[in-house]
Amino acid sequence: MTIRILIADDEGLLRMAFSTILEAQPDMAPVGEAADGVQAVRLARELRPDVVLMDVRMPGTDGIEATRQVIRISPQSRVLILTTFDLDEYAFAGLNAGASGFLLKNTRPEELLTAIRSVAAGDAVVSPRITRRLLENFRPHIPDGSGADRDERLSRLSAREREVLVQVGRGRSNTEIAATLYLAEATVKSHLGRILHKLELRDRIQAVIFAYENRLVHPSRSPTAPRTER
Repeated sequence: MTIRILIADDEGLLRMAFSTILEAQPDMAPVGEAADGVQAVRLARELRPDVVLMDVRMPGTDGIEATRQVIRISPQSRVLILTTFDLDEYAFAGLNAGASGFLLKNTRPEELLTAIRSVAAGDAVVSPRITRRLLENFRPHIPDGSGADRDERLSRLSAREREVLVQVGRGRSNTEIAATLYLAEATVKSHLGRILHKLELRDRIQAVIFAYENRLVHPSRSPTAPRTER
């Protein structure tokens, strides 16, 4: 499958550099370029790309708001936010807007390509530092369980799928989950795919937050960072 990619950045040289890198890949094709958020949203509506490389700071509609609009009008598109600013506020805002990844622009080309393939496959790509900070900031707001109802979607999961979700919530990789539950890694991947489908979640990061919100993982535990794999 060829991954169709829309590049949104207000710097023409960066758009050209990204396009050159992507065109050299046999499984990728840049399908459009946007110089601002408004244009990114319009092109996403017209082109329905698999992945959008989205700059945070652009004139007019910024990358966060553009991400929110892209996800709304083209739900199948995955947004990978690229920025020169290593600030948690951008990562949190981007993830809340529906982005599937957050990377710095100085990321090596091979890491960028891996990230694009990961989000295109339905996974989340967030640096371990950002993930830890995300959960640390999220944990104080998790209900303590007194009188709070759990999400009814939990009833859709089998007992084994719930076990896998707990392990995902603890930040374990597919390999670690397989070892813990005595399963083949391919089986873990299959379970995770069904979990995301049944819970109507976009990616692994949302699954982690879902597990915390529904108290499948206790807030007092210190999770490791969820691995960027599916």
